Parts: sequence; structure tokens; C-alpha cells
Amino acid sequence: MLKELHTILPAADLQRARTYYHDKLSLDPDQEEEGLLTYHLTSDSAFEIYETSNAGTAQNTQMGWMTDDLDAEMKRLRDRGVVFEEYDVPGMKTVNGVATMEGGMKTAWFRDSEGNFICISQRA
Repeated sequence: MLKELHTILPAADLQRARTYYHDKLSLDPDQEEEGLLTYHLTSDSAFEIYETSNAGTAQNTQMGWMTDDLDAEMKRLRDRGVVFEEYDVPGMKTVNGVATMEGGMKTAWFRDSEGNFICISQRA
């Protein structure tokens, strides 16, 4: 039976990734091993960052968070230097970094220090 959801992200430079997640997202790993950082956000939510030369090659969303107030979260992150992506593709256009989907869900994307695409979403 599947239980805990666990995202795994690549990093070309693990120390650079650690610094980014600390400085920009106010997150610190609670476990460390050779070439691996683990962040437990809740009892059933975690992500890992591992060192590999393949980092930054994916062109899709690799991890996402939900929030109750996307505008406030984006302001907090922008104040820390996070830059949100802008898109204008068939079926989706961002305005000030935010895409509003069918049903009213709002989503914004940014890249971490390793080129991984991260999104933050707010349900309607």
C-alpha cells in the first residue's frame, strides 16, 4: 500500500541547493547523508535533493506546494529573490507570474538554483 508522498529533486551542486532552499524558502534539511539532503515538511510530506550531473535537464514541473494565499506567498518569496516564470502558450497565459486554470485554481512556477521547476498553487 502506498503511504507517504516523497519528491526527489536533482542538484548539480548540493551545497548551492542547500543554500537556496535555506535563503529563499526558509527550509533546512532534517537529514543528511553523502550526496543527499532530506526535508520533512509534515509527518507525511517530504522531499529529497540528491547530487547528480543530470540536474536542470527536466523541462516540466518537478515539485509543487499548495497554499491558502498565493499572492502573499509569492510576495514573501519575491522579497527573498525568487523569480517567477512567465508563460504564454496555447491554453495558458500567466499574468504577473500567475496562471488561472479552469475551475479557478491559480498556479505560479519558479526554478530553484539547480533549474528544477517548482510550482505553488491555490485552490479556488
